[in-house]
Amino acid sequence: MFRRYKSFIRGVSLNKIGLAGVVLTTSSFVTFVILELVRILGFITNAYVGLVNYMVFPAIFIIGLILIPIGWRRRKKQTGKSTKELLQEQFEKEETEGKFLGSRIFRTIAIFTIVNVAFLSVLSSRMLHFMDEPHFCGTACHTVMNPEWVTYQASPHARVKCVECHVGEGVDALVDAKLNGLWQIISLTFSLYEQPIPTPVHQLRPARETCEKCHWPDKFYGQRLKTIVNYKKDSLSTPEFTTLSLKIDVGERDVRRGIHWHIAEENEIRYASVDDEREEMIWVDVRQPDGSFKRYQNIELVKEHEDEFESVRVLDCVDCHNRATHIYEQPEKALNERIRKGLINRSIPFIKNVGLGAILPIYNDTAQAREEIANHVRGFYQRRYPEILRQNFAEIDSAIAVLQSIYARNIHPYMKIRWNSYPSHIGHRGDGGCFRCHNPNLVDAEGVGISDDCTLCHSIAAYDGNDPYEYLEPVDTSSQDYIIHQYLKNEFLKSANK
Repeated sequence: MFRRYKSFIRGVSLNKIGLAGVVLTTSSFVTFVILELVRILGFITNAYVGLVNYMVFPAIFIIGLILIPIGWRRRKKQTGKSTKELLQEQFEKEETEGKFLGSRIFRTIAIFTIVNVAFLSVLSSRMLHFMDEPHFCGTACHTVMNPEWVTYQASPHARVKCVECHVGEGVDALVDAKLNGLWQIISLTFSLYEQPIPTPVHQLRPARETCEKCHWPDKFYGQRLKTIVNYKKDSLSTPEFTTLSLKIDVGERDVRRGIHWHIAEENEIRYASVDDEREEMIWVDVRQPDGSFKRYQNIELVKEHEDEFESVRVLDCVDCHNRATHIYEQPEKALNERIRKGLINRSIPFIKNVGLGAILPIYNDTAQAREEIANHVRGFYQRRYPEILRQNFAEIDSAIAVLQSIYARNIHPYMKIRWNSYPSHIGHRGDGGCFRCHNPNLVDAEGVGISDDCTLCHSIAAYDGNDPYEYLEPVDTSSQDYIIHQYLKNEFLKSANK
């Protein structure tokens, strides 16, 4: 049997072109199988090895397959003989030439064809599976995608595959994603990409096809208590507390209440934004109970951007949760969170103020950042409080390490990613987030604006207070906010007396 197929291989190697095809096909096949076994067994985990194995060797394999019939056709043209005559001439050199003539030739060709088709099918399946893995997405283009990979691993969606949001389901989504990926490879090869990489607001699948597979509006109900801690820049890094009762409800029929009212199935909000960037609203349409829409127009932008009126988007999850996975922190918020978790010892005098001063500057690279952050913190205590440095040397060193990790997670100089390069639309810092729509400039035909009342989305239980339960009670004791405040206050008093 082996001699039969060995003779067949010699038979198709009619000239140097055919021989080159056989060599390329065979060597790439064997190399692919060996590397794939090594990867499956876990001896090699590098994404670049997988990328080479799934793209380079298959390409060589296909080139080899193409060369074989080219060599055959060239030999036929040179000799003027038919295919059968060439086969007979070639195999007469072998002792078993008679066994290959007639139907056995075509049976052998059919077997090799089936093997090739099966191999390419398995290869395609394995390649798609490999390219769907987050490790490939994050590390194959290491320099460009490393910032996204770093933030992804620390995100609430770290166990959700990248393709579930960036590709979605269906053949159309897969084809679009692969075509977009091809352009990304070209951009990477010729350094055509922007720095920092723009948020792919126009390439993401609709939220109803992605986000709502796990989060759907019908399950958003009730309220959620949230306490935000901010530490002052004084010697004690004194904590200040803001406590909010977030109304996460979708509301009730004909009742507009709760943060997720915006995406309830019976509601619809449409808008047009400047340059379709979803940051500055030109107009907003809100569906009314009778099914009609009321339009609010931005009095400062409407005339200047009349030509962009037709670029309409229906608001969904990602309009607010625009950094649901690749979350870049703000410096003070990141520092507050590490102190709250106990990763930085608040008892070190001035640690909040010194730490913030260390991470705010933008350094040339990560190595310089690590050195300068350490010098800044140690230098401050060495100059002003050498005794504190001596007594808390280990704690200060630990704080320096945490500060360095904050910087490395959020700042990537080689991609020009700095503080606030990727602002989040959750909340209302500055003019972003909620205030894109809830601002005095967006008014209806009667000049009435979209409400920006704080209590639309949350009740404020404490605001920058010394106690997280320092309640600010409304004057109207019949209001729902007052009832919530009293309930939370009673719950706190119960826990405090235990």
